[in-house]
Amino acid sequence: MSPVNSSKQINRAPVLEPVINDFVVKFANVNGSGSASANSMFAKAIFRMGIPVGPRNIFPSNIQGAPTWYEVRISDKGYLGCRGGQVELMVSVNPQSMTQDVEEVCPGGYFFYDNTYPLDFNLIRDDIHYIGLPLTKITNNNFEDPRLQQLFKNIIYVGSLAYLIGIEFSALEGIVIDTFAKKPKLVQPNVNALQLGFDEAKKAFANPLPLQLKRSNKNDGKVLLEGNAACGLGAVYAGATVCAWYPITPSTSVAEGFEKYAKQFRVDPQTGENNFAVIQAEDELSAIGMVIGANWNGARSFTATSGPGMSLMQELLGLAYFAEVPAVLIDVQRTGPSTGMPTRTQQSDILISAYASHGDTKQVLLFPATPKECFELTADAFDIADRLQTPVIMLTDLDLGMNEHICDELVWDDSRRYDLGKIMTAEDLDNAKEKWGRYLDVDGDGIPYRTIPGTHAEKGAYFNRGTSRNEYAVYTEKGADYQRNMERLEVKWATAPQHLPKPIITERDTTNTIGIIHYGTSLASTHEAIDQLSAQGYTANDLRIVAFPFHSEVEAFIEQHEHVFIVEQNRDAQLKTLIVNELEIAPKSLKSVLHYNGDPISARKIVAGISAILENQDTSANVA
Repeated sequence: MSPVNSSKQINRAPVLEPVINDFVVKFANVNGSGSASANSMFAKAIFRMGIPVGPRNIFPSNIQGAPTWYEVRISDKGYLGCRGGQVELMVSVNPQSMTQDVEEVCPGGYFFYDNTYPLDFNLIRDDIHYIGLPLTKITNNNFEDPRLQQLFKNIIYVGSLAYLIGIEFSALEGIVIDTFAKKPKLVQPNVNALQLGFDEAKKAFANPLPLQLKRSNKNDGKVLLEGNAACGLGAVYAGATVCAWYPITPSTSVAEGFEKYAKQFRVDPQTGENNFAVIQAEDELSAIGMVIGANWNGARSFTATSGPGMSLMQELLGLAYFAEVPAVLIDVQRTGPSTGMPTRTQQSDILISAYASHGDTKQVLLFPATPKECFELTADAFDIADRLQTPVIMLTDLDLGMNEHICDELVWDDSRRYDLGKIMTAEDLDNAKEKWGRYLDVDGDGIPYRTIPGTHAEKGAYFNRGTSRNEYAVYTEKGADYQRNMERLEVKWATAPQHLPKPIITERDTTNTIGIIHYGTSLASTHEAIDQLSAQGYTANDLRIVAFPFHSEVEAFIEQHEHVFIVEQNRDAQLKTLIVNELEIAPKSLKSVLHYNGDPISARKIVAGISAILENQDTSANVA
């Protein structure tokens, strides 16, 4: 038998120096094989050991049978952005993808595979190590049911890794107990499968790998959470009672998360009746129409969608902007245009969201970067929408929405009260000295007062129009009336930043000439890249945009730095375009670092882009 097919490690490749809590493990599986839950157990067990971990599920858009990957970055320093290559340990149990999987292993790294069957010699590299364990044989010898064989094969290789890289077995046991809390009969069989994998690996390999895990305390006060689930929970805490949606990857679990949490917190304890409604509409147009209608009627309502849904919602977003009806929309961005790559991530809905609908429209945007911010900004979005009487669009993305990320524990101030903005009650209307006008600006901030339908049959009623009207909601086609209304909306737009979160600025040195602007999930990789640039002699300050319209700090930051780089995950430099348009910044003063292949941006990509521009001093360059 060839040594490649042996269960013994091949020692002809360079040996990695011992590494503790700083490497990448990547799993290569078949979609629909049940591997995701086993791989998730792997990541969660490491998290419970107190070690920062960043898991990413890389899955195809078909339902079953195609290759899928699950990448886990382990970093005691907290560098959890996509590393973009350099996989130290590849666990490849899918023959379809083995050629690609072998290529991704870094020199000196390890390729763990099922050696029940011979390995193709075309897959052999002289600079990596091969670790074979007969997973299929072990599984078949211990389980008779074909479906159980597939499921427990995944659990067995996780048990093997526990021995090879030092996962505490008690941490894995705890995850199994929690996972099957509602199905306790499944706990022991899964623990037995883990133990089986551990014992077989220990029998086959005299020594564990130099890639080792050591208990840490870096996760104290932290949780692992998906962004979509955090958005759903944030909507519940914001007082949302209506969710109208149409299923679309990768936003579906926002609505599912809202329903899950609403069933815990929005059920009348006396009657058992739901105090919420989740409506699956026939399409995205209907969904946003229901949301606008529910908000106009006084409920807090929202929808969740992705790029194609945003395209369909344009006209009704314009109606909500012009009629000044609050609404919240969570856009979990994916790779476009058209169907694009629906299970890959991107930041490419910036412009379609900022100027959603025809005519002169501008929409409020929020950009969370962590699950904690998904929770907090979703809750804030409803208050902002009510204060400004306009749609608020929160832009997350697939990487944030559908992957678990480490974040601080969620906190809620129980003394917080919902801010409904400028509401006229029946008493207010009766006591008003002057006639109330639905679109009348009496405070000079561009925001009129509104009533909830039914507030006052005589003084509070008005027609909510998508057509031109005067200050008293009376239909008109007079150009002067229309122009006054549009100019008032501009005043409201200028007022909006007062109600929005400010950008987050990290100033490392006031003498720095390099400034980096980023937003959303570029956060982790940008901060890692800044540390790497510092090692090369470049120091940089950074500004993270959290909301649009922009605060004055964005323009000031640009003016303070000689070199300003904008990091974004799209082809057309959409944030740069927005900054140039809105702040009237000279385009050549901004340099773009762009990434748009569907994977999350890596620090390596950012460093390469910025270094190339600085070294060439090409102030007009865009680096993709």
